[in-house]
Amino acid sequence: MRRTGLLSRPAHPDPRTREGLFRGAAADRVPALLAALALGLIAPLGTRAAEPDPPPPPVAAPAPARVVTPVVLSDLPLAGPADRRIVLTFDDGPDPTWTPQILDLLIAHGATATFCMVGTRMEQHPAVVARVVNAGMTICAHSRTHDEQLADKDPQTIAAEVADVADRVPGVAVQTFRAPGGNWQPSILQASVAHGMQPLGWAVDPRDWKRPGPAAIVAEVQKQIHPGAIVLLHDGGGTRSQTVEALRTLLPWLAEQGYTTAAP
Repeated sequence: MRRTGLLSRPAHPDPRTREGLFRGAAADRVPALLAALALGLIAPLGTRAAEPDPPPPPVAAPAPARVVTPVVLSDLPLAGPADRRIVLTFDDGPDPTWTPQILDLLIAHGATATFCMVGTRMEQHPAVVARVVNAGMTICAHSRTHDEQLADKDPQTIAAEVADVADRVPGVAVQTFRAPGGNWQPSILQASVAHGMQPLGWAVDPRDWKRPGPAAIVAEVQKQIHPGAIVLLHDGGGTRSQTVEALRTLLPWLAEQGYTTAAP
């Protein structure tokens, strides 16, 4: 009887398979490894596998272009039912007595506001202007002299009055204009837009300038307030102690109702 398999060597396994690379005696594996190298199935010793290219950095979507229209803005455009932003505005300052007190209350309650300033009063109280800007509040132009008959003036005078406030705070974005006395005429609207400023009106007016008492100011704001509303108040043009006292009640109440303050 013939004995087989004792002296014969099995055929080399296919080097392209797992069996071809890892089975058999060491000597048998050499041809398979060389073949695998040639086929690119394994990397030579001392080499590192190529790392994948890093993903490209995310591309931020450009902010939508700001559009200024000759329409008086009285309410913010809202993003939906959950958007409860409002805008607090203070007219006719800065005033060295009342503006700092109002500013202190806003900061204490984490609120922001827009101060509609008059150029001649800015000239008189530059330190107050600087404090408002440094606190992160927004500046709105309220003309140079607060002339409520500005619409009847010549175009050059109107343009100078509209541009005055922004010229006093270089580097600060002044993007809104409020007509003195709310006297909106086509000439004022056109000049505001020509200077890149959105005409800014209001939806809530407690008539605090008449000094009806802090409780009356609070009641009117609570009655008229709604999401998106622009609120008209005053920090200048007279004694504003009633407005200051009203804010001590209004600021925490607004927060309790879920309102947040924003820039226009």
